[in-house]
Amino acid sequence: MGEKGFIDRVRIWVEGGHGGDGCISFRREKYVPRGGPDGGNGGDGGDVILEVDPNLNTLIDYVFKRHFKAGRGTHGKGKNQTGRRGEDIILKVPPGTLVYEDGRLLGELLTPGDRLVVARGGKGGRGNAAFKSSINQTPRVAEKGQPGEKKTLILELKLLADIGLVGYPNAGKSTLLRKLTDARPKVAAYPFTTLTPILGTLIGANRHIVIADIPGIIDGAHMGKGLGIEFLRHIERTSLLLYVLDITQDPMVQFIALQDELREYNPLLLQKPNIVVINKIDLIPDYDTLKEQFPQAHFISALKGLGIDELRTTIMRLFDA
Repeated sequence: MGEKGFIDRVRIWVEGGHGGDGCISFRREKYVPRGGPDGGNGGDGGDVILEVDPNLNTLIDYVFKRHFKAGRGTHGKGKNQTGRRGEDIILKVPPGTLVYEDGRLLGELLTPGDRLVVARGGKGGRGNAAFKSSINQTPRVAEKGQPGEKKTLILELKLLADIGLVGYPNAGKSTLLRKLTDARPKVAAYPFTTLTPILGTLIGANRHIVIADIPGIIDGAHMGKGLGIEFLRHIERTSLLLYVLDITQDPMVQFIALQDELREYNPLLLQKPNIVVINKIDLIPDYDTLKEQFPQAHFISALKGLGIDELRTTIMRLFDA
């Protein structure tokens, strides 16, 4: 669970609406003293439905309210009138929401408009008109409506981004995100300035490229240390990892340690394409040795804007291809 309004995992309780009862009724018309049964069926209960809202990026709404019950179907009436169906409840969730029940994945909600029925309403009971037969012309029986489904769900959010920025606290990821995109994260010269994932958009020639700044990873993150482990799930769906290394703190040691943390969390993360960025070159003018260690890396100063255009070109070339 995140901080300052960013919530990425919640538990909620949902219940479909109760079905309405069937009706026992007989026709009462002038000159028809013994009319047949005309009791209508009860209406079905409403469903609880999750729906993607592209304007959301957190599950915070479900911290304050966790219990949701759809509307009850109304009872059947005479003259074969079926009860009204109960009103559905539609719960809005951000793109990238996974829905679990008892550890089992019920579904993923990824794109705007995606829907998932998570608790179905109960069926309405049949009225006595449904029980008429050649043997029983005047049935005096009707069914009760059925209860709706009850479920305890876990909603888990995995942000949908094309690129995930990975690095230690204070490596300059937030400053880099500001330079590359329209995002405006808080930037300061101390670790853990970024307390929640922040998304920015880089406008490419053929598409928009979403970049996620993940809170800084520290040694032992995969075991729950620091802030990074809480947000590592958000880079599992990214297409590319962008390692941001601080040139003043032995980049090779950082790179190996970051890969170790990702491997411990999910080895598949290391199979993703990646770009290595070595930041803060304005602080160390001579870094020829590092160029030999990282021949494919981009050497930049996010603060001064050095090397940003070349990095942006590389990213757009990869995604516009």
